[in-house]
Amino acid sequence: MYALLRAAWSLCCVRLHVGRLCARRSASIPRLAFARLSSSFVQAGDGIVASIFYTTTLNSEPAASLHGGMMDLWTAAQALILGVVEGLTEFLPISSTGHQIIVADLIDFGGERAMAFNIIIQLGAILAVVWEFRRKILDVVVGLPKQQQAQRFTLNLLIAFMPAVVLGVIFADTIHHYLFNAITVATALVVGGVIMLWAERREHTVRTETVDDMTWSDALKVGLVQCLAMIPGTSRSGSTIIGGLLFGLSRKAATEFSFFLAMPTMVGAAVYSGYKYRDMFRPDDFAVFAIGFITSFIFAMIAVRALLKFIATHSYAVFAWYRIAFGLLILATWQFGWIDWASAKA
Repeated sequence: MYALLRAAWSLCCVRLHVGRLCARRSASIPRLAFARLSSSFVQAGDGIVASIFYTTTLNSEPAASLHGGMMDLWTAAQALILGVVEGLTEFLPISSTGHQIIVADLIDFGGERAMAFNIIIQLGAILAVVWEFRRKILDVVVGLPKQQQAQRFTLNLLIAFMPAVVLGVIFADTIHHYLFNAITVATALVVGGVIMLWAERREHTVRTETVDDMTWSDALKVGLVQCLAMIPGTSRSGSTIIGGLLFGLSRKAATEFSFFLAMPTMVGAAVYSGYKYRDMFRPDDFAVFAIGFITSFIFAMIAVRALLKFIATHSYAVFAWYRIAFGLLILATWQFGWIDWASAKA
């Protein structure tokens, strides 16, 4: 397991080292800052991966799993699987939460301490999109004091973010208690897929080509539809992207703004959940968390880059059909009694 993680991390680091070398050839302060950032990031990652090895093989007492026993190969495999699922689905319009609920039930990964694990792997996915859009982020940060474009972009993000903050604080516990189950996920997958197909076949009038051209009203409308993603199976990225298309954003603008909006939204949710479940974070679970975090980061980066290339020449119809097929499969297995999804909860 250590060798597998070390190899995956090494592949990721190749890209970071290349970026560092390119940055050092330029005298600009932002690029030098990225060089230092990537260097620190690689060193931190090396430390995390190495610590997994020492925690799981060299310590006299192996790390405990999220279920209370030793972190055996199966526990590590569970963390790896869920990290892959989170990374691949978080930024695709197919609902990462829905897939986490389904897959976690299939591999018997649950309990209250699993909530802490879910927070960690979401942070891995967030870090991936931050790294992918690091140049845009730095441009905004550097230009924020003086550039009107950077100020407007930041204001739009805050406007789009606020509806999720307000409604999330009010309804999060109720939604988690009543709707976080496989049947709700399956229904939302099918309904969302049908809406996605309708939206794709509807004639679009593009008013906004780039995220820098968005108005505050565009941002507010996207922020409001993002709140639909509080229902598991809806998909945060799916609701914001399709909503953006319906509101006149170009395919590229809708997708990129969805990624940018994910940063404050997911960080805010992680901080809120992290504080709420703070007692669930145990030092013994560090190795499991590290496996999930690194895996989620790597596969989220792959998914983000693949999606940006895909939308340049394709529609979202393939994701809609996938949602419908997957949702119907879950409903069919439940209806015919092949799998007891009634107990599947996040």
